[in-house]
Amino acid sequence: MQLLVSPSSINEARHSTAADIVDVKKPSEGSLGANFPWIIREIKSFAKKPVSAAIGDFDYKPGGASLAAYGAACAGADYVKIGLAFDGVEKANDVIDAVVKAVKDEFPEKFVVIAAYSDFERMHSISPFDMAPIAAECGADFAMVDTGIKDRQSTFAFMNEETLRSFAEKNRKLGLGTALAGALKFEDIDALKRINPEIIGVRGMVCGGDRNAVVREDLIKTALAMIR
Repeated sequence: MQLLVSPSSINEARHSTAADIVDVKKPSEGSLGANFPWIIREIKSFAKKPVSAAIGDFDYKPGGASLAAYGAACAGADYVKIGLAFDGVEKANDVIDAVVKAVKDEFPEKFVVIAAYSDFERMHSISPFDMAPIAAECGADFAMVDTGIKDRQSTFAFMNEETLRSFAEKNRKLGLGTALAGALKFEDIDALKRINPEIIGVRGMVCGGDRNAVVREDLIKTALAMIR
């Protein structure tokens, strides 16, 4: 498993480079809120690690999603990540296909991450299990689960270990990697190791339990030691 850490500022990003992947997003704009391209570019300039960038929790807007994805890739993101905040298989296909094409046509080496939400029922959005086969068919690289509503409830509150393990196993059969996030805690690490996703995404875990606090390098190193 690789550890992805989501700093909230350039200064925090400088203390997050011990992580395997440094994630760029803007939490004030949503679970997968997009930050500015110049922030992506600056973090990429010093991180010396792969950089991930969220482009937003999107409604059904294939054009807007594709342009945002292209912008993130041009700004230097190695992983371009979108959340599908709507329902419908055909609509999901349109958005995922547009995002993959926008990134892969010019940057085939970069990774496209498609996220659905563990709390999809209260989000009224597509299920992760319905999203993943579409992501694979369209040529994305990772299927991700995160929480859409950030009220300190964990992904494990909506999808238990067995369900998440099934999700990861099905993704492997589809040729996809799995990324898991959503208020994950240190006490979840044993379960996460059994589920064995390729990436886990955290913030609160490495801020001492409060995602509104500051990322701590010592807690990143503790998390890395526990997942290795």
